[in-house]
Amino acid sequence: MRIGLTGGIATGKSTVAHLLVELGALLVDADQVAREVVLPGEPALAAVASAFGQAVLHKDGTLDRAALGQIVFNNKAKLGQLEAILHPAIRATMQQRMADYERQHPGKLVVADIPLLYETEQEHLYEGVLVVYVPEQIQLERLMARNNVDEQEARRRMGLQMGMEEKKRRATWVIDNSGSLAQTRQQVQEFWQSKVHTC
Repeated sequence: MRIGLTGGIATGKSTVAHLLVELGALLVDADQVAREVVLPGEPALAAVASAFGQAVLHKDGTLDRAALGQIVFNNKAKLGQLEAILHPAIRATMQQRMADYERQHPGKLVVADIPLLYETEQEHLYEGVLVVYVPEQIQLERLMARNNVDEQEARRRMGLQMGMEEKKRRATWVIDNSGSLAQTRQQVQEFWQSKVHTC
C-alpha cells in the first residue's frame, strides 16, 4: 500500500512520519529527495546551472542555495522555471524509490512525505492521503514559536500553502496533532491497526 502524507507548516508532519516508521512503515521524504536531486553529477543540478548560470554553484560544484534563492525570490517566472526543472526530477526519484521498496518489501506500508502534495496535485498517485491537522490558531502559534517569527511573517508563510481546513476536507485519513504526543501516537496506532492490517 502506497499512501501520501501531508499537512501544513508546523503541524507536526515529521512527528507522524517518525511514528509510522517506528511501526514499520517505509518512508520516502520529498524534502530529502529534493536535496539529493541537486547534488553534483545529478542532471537536475546541471539543468539549474544551465538555466540560471554558474553563479548558482559554489566553487566545489555544489548548489549555492542562497544565490539561487535571491534569483527566484519574489520572481514568479523564475520560480516557475526552477520548479519546472526540480519537480519532475523529485517526483521521478520518489516514484522509483517507492517502486523499489514495494519490490523489496512486499506488503509493507510505503509513505511518501510531501509538504505540498495537494498544491502540486499529486493525490492521484496514492491509494489515500493522510493529513496531519491542527486548527489554524494552533498552527500559527507553533510556527511563531518554532521559527521565532512574528505573526505577520507566520501568516505569510501559512498563506503560501493550501489552508488546513481544505486539506482536512480532502483527506482520506486525518491525524489531529493539536493535543499531546501521546494522543497523536494513539491515533497513529489506531490508523495502523485499522488500515495497514486490512490492506
